[in-house]
Amino acid sequence: MTEKGFQDRSSSKENLPGDMTSNNTDAGNSEQEFDNNSSKRTLPPFVQGVIWVVVLGFLVFLATGLLRAQKGIVAIGEPAPEFVLTTFADDQYPQGRDIALSDLRGKVVVVNFWASWCKPCESEAPDLEEAWRFYEPRGDVVFLGVDYVDTEPEARAYLAKFDITYINGPDLGTRISQLFNRNIGVPETYIIDQDGILQNIKIGPFVSVNEIKMIIDPLLNRE
Repeated sequence: MTEKGFQDRSSSKENLPGDMTSNNTDAGNSEQEFDNNSSKRTLPPFVQGVIWVVVLGFLVFLATGLLRAQKGIVAIGEPAPEFVLTTFADDQYPQGRDIALSDLRGKVVVVNFWASWCKPCESEAPDLEEAWRFYEPRGDVVFLGVDYVDTEPEARAYLAKFDITYINGPDLGTRISQLFNRNIGVPETYIIDQDGILQNIKIGPFVSVNEIKMIIDPLLNRE
């Protein structure tokens, strides 16, 4: 081996430690820079607290909405929600007429949700009409039929089929049913006392006229 070659190899070996030191220094600087950047990206405690409050509030809102959807909106013993039912048009009222629940204070109000496509509704329709004709002469009981998610021709055919004479109208935009129960099914009936307080909820069809009378009569006989 020549002296020049030996010197070149020696020179390369001598440079190795320097290169490694330089690489280690660069790596250290990179880690320090990463730590500094990470520190800069951390949100202030106040901002973190605000975010957590917003997240927790949103979760509480969702949980409350879920519970309300499961149990409905109104409960027995609570004031019934105010609503206005626009009746089906007829010769006397070509545009229909508006019936507000608040205008019926002092009377027992039977609010029945039904639909022409609902088979269980058909089983209770004659009983509801018979009960209505029984109480109608008194003047202190009102039946309101609320037609749910239906078409007017089919609804009118249903009313004619069962010779229903008490007030009926469509649940436009399901606004009324949503006030009573977000997960409403038909038939459902809500009976409200003279003070506007919900006294009874019937899920499903009534099985007899007597069942209806057993709910209404005690309300009429209260002192």
